[in-house]
Order: sequence, then structure tokens, then C-alpha cells
Amino acid sequence: MHEKERHRIILSAVQDRPVVTVAEMLELTGASEATIRRDVAALHLQKKLRRVRGGAESISPPQFSGLAGRPFSVNETRALSQKRAIARAAVALCQDGDSIIINGGTTTFQMVHPLVNRRMQVFTNSFPIAEHLLKHSKNTVLLSGGVVYREQNIVLSPFENDVTRNFYARRMFMGAQGLGPIGLMEADPLLIQTESKLIGQADELVVMVDSSKFEARSSLVLCPLERITTVITDEGVTDRTLRMLESAGVTVVVAGESGSRRQDDTSVG
Repeated sequence: MHEKERHRIILSAVQDRPVVTVAEMLELTGASEATIRRDVAALHLQKKLRRVRGGAESISPPQFSGLAGRPFSVNETRALSQKRAIARAAVALCQDGDSIIINGGTTTFQMVHPLVNRRMQVFTNSFPIAEHLLKHSKNTVLLSGGVVYREQNIVLSPFENDVTRNFYARRMFMGAQGLGPIGLMEADPLLIQTESKLIGQADELVVMVDSSKFEARSSLVLCPLERITTVITDEGVTDRTLRMLESAGVTVVVAGESGSRRQDDTSVG
């Protein structure tokens, strides 16, 4: 990653929360600790942020703090071919007339392209997903209400009496910060709160994660593996991970560029 891109990501992060730690900047950029410390020092001298012990903070903090995790714009091009294959496999599970929930994220966003030929009821908290489907498809689109988080391009509500409780879905499709033996993990408490409500409105939970997410971890667990109906991932998934998911009763779909297969070798797309 070039210096200008790292600086853009670091400045975006410090505008999004009170203090960004060096560890968080390492996760966001993939750079070394020495490189991050040089970047922070340079931006401090340019008066674009304030260097603090263990991290950095904004010189003009925002009124509302943002969400933990990488911005949508940073994640959008990561593992793009895998995300597209995963998205095609996800849409292959749907039928015209279905009611589905699509949680915001860069992997779920890739569902919009194969969805243009469908006619379904789609509930989403993602502005990019809603906008694309409204412009390019005949799906009925419902958008949740709440606070707009610009960096992640999603709408989240901390309130119990929102429109979420009035929508029933056959399936919910979502990504994740990480997925391991303890369950599905997210990076922010507000995500846990709002996504828990969405999960409760769906019969089946379909988790869409590229194989790198099986190595990622977070301190916040959204739900146990047993709540997940299906995991769609890419061909980089390990045998150990497959055994972990199957022992929890989770159906696994491995998506590749030439098509997808369940672990029982039945073709699904």
C-alpha cells in the first residue's frame, strides 16, 4: 500500500472515533508497526492529526463516533474475485418471491449484480445495495431507519421499536469480522446490537466470508456457530475449518469462479 493511501486510511480512521491505536492502524493498512509510527509522526507534523501514546487522535473530533473496523472503501477491492463468486452462490439460494435480508458489507454488496434479474422483497441497511437495486432491478427494496455511518455505508438503529421488527425473511445474508469455533464475530457493540435484531427476523442465517475471515478474530461474538444455517466461502478454506463448521451442523458452500459446490459435492451454481 502506498504512503498516500495509508495516510488517507489513517486520517479517515481518526475522524471516525476518538482515538485510533497503532494496532488498529496495522489492521487497517497491513503495514508494519515502524511504518505506521512514521506515518503518524509525519501527519502530526503536518497538523493533520495529533499523536498520542499508543496511537493518534483527530485534531477536530467528530460529534458522533463511528464504528470499529475498516471503512467500506478500504474493503471494497479486497479479495474481489472471491467475493463475487461467494455472492453468485448466495443468490443461487434464492427464488423469485422470497423475502430476504441483506446486511451491509462489501461481500454482500456483490449480490446486487446477480440480483438484477430477480423479483424479491429485499430488506437492507446498506445504502449502496438499496441504491443499486432501486436503479437496476425490479426487486422491492425496504431500507432500515437509524443513524447513517458514512465510513461503512450502513444505517444502524439502537432502538427496539424500529421497522426491523416488522419484516420477516426466509434468509438473512451477512458478512463478518471473523468466524471461528466460538462463533460469528463483529468489531463494534452497535453492530452486535442491530445485527442481533435482524438475525431474529430470519429463518435461516447465511454467512458470506472469504477464507481469510477464518483467521480473523474480534472480542465481540454475535452468535454461536449453531445459529448459522449456511456458510459460503472460497476455495482457500482449509480442511480443518470445514470440519469445524460441519461438526456444528453448518452447511458449507465452496464458491469458485467456475461454480460452487456443497461439501456433499452437489453443484449449486
